Amino acid sequence: MKKSSSGISRRVFIKGSVATIGIGAMSTFPFGKAFGDDFPSRNIKIVVPTGAGGGADKNLRAFMGVWKKYIKTDFQPDFFSGAGGQVGYELYLGKRDPDAYNLLFGNMGPESIMYVLQKPKYKFPGDYIYFNRVDVDPSVIWVRAGSPFKTIEDLVAEGKKRTVTISVSRLPHPASIGALALAEATGAKFNLIPYGGGNPTVVAALTGEVDASALPMANPVSAGEQARILGVFSPKNLIPEQSNNAPPINAVFGTKIPDLPSARAFAIHAKAAEKFPERYEKLKSTMRKVFDDPDYKVAIEKTGRPWEFVSYADEAECMEYANNMIDLTNRYIKLLTAKGKSKKKK
Repeated sequence: MKKSSSGISRRVFIKGSVATIGIGAMSTFPFGKAFGDDFPSRNIKIVVPTGAGGGADKNLRAFMGVWKKYIKTDFQPDFFSGAGGQVGYELYLGKRDPDAYNLLFGNMGPESIMYVLQKPKYKFPGDYIYFNRVDVDPSVIWVRAGSPFKTIEDLVAEGKKRTVTISVSRLPHPASIGALALAEATGAKFNLIPYGGGNPTVVAALTGEVDASALPMANPVSAGEQARILGVFSPKNLIPEQSNNAPPINAVFGTKIPDLPSARAFAIHAKAAEKFPERYEKLKSTMRKVFDDPDYKVAIEKTGRPWEFVSYADEAECMEYANNMIDLTNRYIKLLTAKGKSKKKK
């Protein structure tokens, strides 16, 4: 369909104009309002920079199932994993139109770390805006139920005798920073092994392929009695009854490792937010309603993820979190890179 120079299709323009004229108020309604009311007139596409079937997929589908009631359209999620999320971000920013019909659903923690370590061509902040956080998931260290390590002290003590293997979903991840910072603070030797996703990382720990695992807490919680959580990289354990009352790691060792949660959120092209403010506002206002809908809690609990981790945040909080994670990555960059020569991302 042919589009005007502003990116508005002729059919959409006529539809919006006729609807407004039909109520006899064309002269009293600003064009922007009529245009905003027409959105969305087609499906919304969502790029996910991780693989299908993982935690992001389940989380997104639970959200979309309820959001559909308020935004009144369908969704098309597309999964582009690779390079710690870089593949998905580059595709979204380089090949998807900045028209608010294209969104990204990412994990701000790991993907902000990736941005610093891998130095992609796109710019943050600048090219995209995080908005509407859906959850906050604390990072933990955990083992299989049959592991000889009963406490985090046991694991660290073993790490002072030999190199302990720890599975991680990807090296650029808050949980990886936590494990590396713990090793540095205690003198233990941890060898982090990336498995390219949450599911294979969990399997590696449950089968005994590795000694332990560092992941967001929802992963071992989903494994139920097969997993034992040893310690939490946050000031407080939000779900002690579901995690063997695992202690905050700083409380055990007297360390000062920062809070290291993962946090999933939607993102939009910065150009789309600027060019189509009415559309952006409609996205935000309809998304916000999802969190107060009882059906959302039902949908989350069906995924096996703790409802306690669901946590809304607006654009300002999302951007603050992502910028803080970039600062944190630069603080620990020597632990995250073999040579420790990476420069701070400008």
